[in-house]
Formats: sequence, structure tokens, C-alpha cells
Amino acid sequence: MLLTILGEFVHTRDGSAWTGTLVAALGALGVEEKSARQTIARTASQGIIESERHGRRVRWQLTDTGRALLAEGTERIYSFLRSRRTWDGQWLVVAAAVPESQRSTRHKLRTRLTWLGLGCPTPGMWIIPDADKEDEVQGALSDLDLADRAFAWVGRRAAGTDPASLIDAAWDLAEVRTRYQEFAADFTDRSVDDDTAAFAAQVELIQAWRSFPFIDPDLPAELLPPDWPGPAAATLFHTRRDRWHRRAQREWDRMEQAAGERT
Repeated sequence: MLLTILGEFVHTRDGSAWTGTLVAALGALGVEEKSARQTIARTASQGIIESERHGRRVRWQLTDTGRALLAEGTERIYSFLRSRRTWDGQWLVVAAAVPESQRSTRHKLRTRLTWLGLGCPTPGMWIIPDADKEDEVQGALSDLDLADRAFAWVGRRAAGTDPASLIDAAWDLAEVRTRYQEFAADFTDRSVDDDTAAFAAQVELIQAWRSFPFIDPDLPAELLPPDWPGPAAATLFHTRRDRWHRRAQREWDRMEQAAGERT
């Protein structure tokens, strides 16, 4: 949850926080102090934050890598399902065969393409009904040095091809539906009694929502059932976040002040 906290309360402010603030923030979410400190150290080892000593205390700054990561994640999370586009019937298809011996590259490719919404109906092939993702896909292939071993093209499906079968092979929409229903059950009636509860609720809300860009390809309405729960879940996310945001920020400020006053 630390990345969610950094994205929501550090990246959007001055880009830094006391160790005590991060420990207190994780503590509000039920994380014990030892585990919280281990999480901070692990995040630093990943190059996302770096320490700066102030006497006996340590303040953590976002690195350039951390800022870029959180900026991309924040934009994706808050824009996801925000608007509905008119589909032109075009599909983006990617053929990328990575040898078993290059497992790290295969994992990175899967992570990048899944983040962009692509599905894998058969080994080595990725698809998405959104031709506008072509530049982002080409960027991912280039970053992984796969540009000369992968191919991407845009076109319409062949006559007689069943789009429902293609979608079922590429994505598990039944699982996505279940996750949306669980999200609604967790947050529709959730109330908060004080600023600490608002802080915990907001972090848990964003933590839950940030998984959806990985599992929901954001298919055009033409390819979804009429009762698809995604848009309603997006509305719930934004209304709850707006409801809790001010109180959560106030709690963050309180934790920062308390940590800053310690000697």
C-alpha cells in the first residue's frame, strides 16, 4: 500500500515525507511498525524513494524514477473508464514471441501489455480493440528491445470471426465482473467517523481500484453486455474519493506535523 500512499499524498504535494509519517500512515492501515519499516526500505531499494538525513531523523524524497512511475500510475488510475469512446471496429494485434530462456523479458512484456489493456488469446499474440494504443505498444516493445522481433498491425476482424469467442480467449470478463461486484460491496455503504478512518478508507479505495486497469481491457460498449458493472464502479470510485479526500489530506497533514515535531 506504500505506493498508493506515495502517489496520493506525497507525489501530489512536495514529494517528500518523514519516516514517522510513512510508518504512521501504514499503521493506520493495520501494518505493524517493523513491517512498515521493511516496506520503506524495500521501496528505497527499488529506486523509488531516497533518504535525506535531518539530524537524527530521515526524510524520504521521491526519485526521478519514483515521480515518473507515480505520474504514469496516477494518470492511468484516475482516467480509467472516465470516458467512453466510439469504436471504429479496428483491432490492434501484436505478435511477440519471446524465448523461454528470457523469462524476465517475457514477464516485463506481459506486465506492460496487460497494463495497456491488451489480452492474450493464444501464446505469442496480443490483441485490443483500440488502434489508438499503437504508439504506446510500440514504445513498450522498443523499451524492451523487442522492436525487431515483434510485429504490430491494425485491422478489422475477418468475416465469420466471432468477437465473443475472441474476447473470451483473451480476457476473463467473468472474473472482472466479480471483482467489480466485490468493489461495490466493499465501498457503496462504507462510512467514516473521523479523519483517520477517512485516510484509511481513501487508501484502501485507491488500492482496490488500481488493480482494474490490469484486469479490465476497457472494451468498447459494443463488445460488452448491457449490464456491465464497470461504469457504475468508476462512478463509485470517484464519488467516494471526492467525499473522503479532504479529511484524508487533513489526517496526512496531522501525521506529517507530528513526525516533524519529534526529536
